[in-house]
Amino acid sequence: MKNSFGNNIVLTVFGESHGPLIGGVIDGLPAGFAIDEKQLQADMDKRRAKGKISTQRHEADQVHIVSGFFEGRTTGTPLTIVIENRSQHSADYKELKYRLRPSHADWSAFEKYCGFQDFRGGGHFSGRLTAVLTACGSICRQILAAHGVVIGSHLKQIYTIHDDPFDKNGLEFQLARMNVLDFPVLNEKKGMQMIAAIEQAAAEKDSVGGIIECGVVHFPAGIGEPIFDTIESELAHALFGVPAVKGISFGSGFDFANMRGSEANDTLQYENGKISSRTNHNAGINGGISNGMPIVFECVIKPTPSIFQKQCSVQFDSKENVTLEIKGRHDPCIAHRARIVIENMTAFVLLDCWMSMVGRRFFEEEKR
Repeated sequence: MKNSFGNNIVLTVFGESHGPLIGGVIDGLPAGFAIDEKQLQADMDKRRAKGKISTQRHEADQVHIVSGFFEGRTTGTPLTIVIENRSQHSADYKELKYRLRPSHADWSAFEKYCGFQDFRGGGHFSGRLTAVLTACGSICRQILAAHGVVIGSHLKQIYTIHDDPFDKNGLEFQLARMNVLDFPVLNEKKGMQMIAAIEQAAAEKDSVGGIIECGVVHFPAGIGEPIFDTIESELAHALFGVPAVKGISFGSGFDFANMRGSEANDTLQYENGKISSRTNHNAGINGGISNGMPIVFECVIKPTPSIFQKQCSVQFDSKENVTLEIKGRHDPCIAHRARIVIENMTAFVLLDCWMSMVGRRFFEEEKR
């Protein structure tokens, strides 16, 4: 059983939705890096529930760094963060111990943990644990930002409503603009329509999903590994650890099926003494290795499975078919809250991959 991820930097996540706290341990961070705790909290605030389009469970999400951090800087030893849970309504889940919620992890958790799992609020499977991913990724993102790397995202789609696409020539400006918005969309009118769609789903006791498009600029070329530990596979590995992510595509993604090679190829040019491509269908990655162009990918977020309509289910202990009606506080859409989780886990992965190259280059340069 494993709850850890990473190679040079390893993140272990612990805790449950209705336990006293959740947290994470990051091992392998470089020593001496100054963490901006205000920026860390600002990232946490982007994940917090807000208004009618989010759950009414409101947590302060105050991050406490309890090890690996001294006098404002990382020590290089394991850095541990904890976040207290203060707004649990565990009574909402008493009737759900054996009554399995459709499209949740209840069924698979029974099969894996033999009924000993904490079922309240989804336990260890809850989206609540994305607060840990956000916090730990924020630290890695600050390290990347200090080296000029910019990460951001927008809500490309909510339900059937589509935002404007990223502009290849203005991507850095657009990412910076999205990073100051609580509801990141390029087209404000489309954003209002998205919010209305979420509110309508909530009024109808339902939920909606969406697509988050994430971009990264100024990430160096030559990072990543061929075949198994590619930039794509490492990102996919981490991002599928975010609850509700059900699909990831890079660059033109599944649209490649509609293209010919003459359309899909990113032709090359020298520009200001550097190689660049005229298009970026391959999302800044060739052979699993970064080429210096922007890394762009999409994540599909499924509709929140906790809806308030009556649904068919089963009673695990008595082996009966039952009707399930969920109570409590749940998001009618989580895509707008998940965006910061996606961005910060992207930072974690890219920093981890970059550290692999730095270590190798040290010995390569000795031979030159």
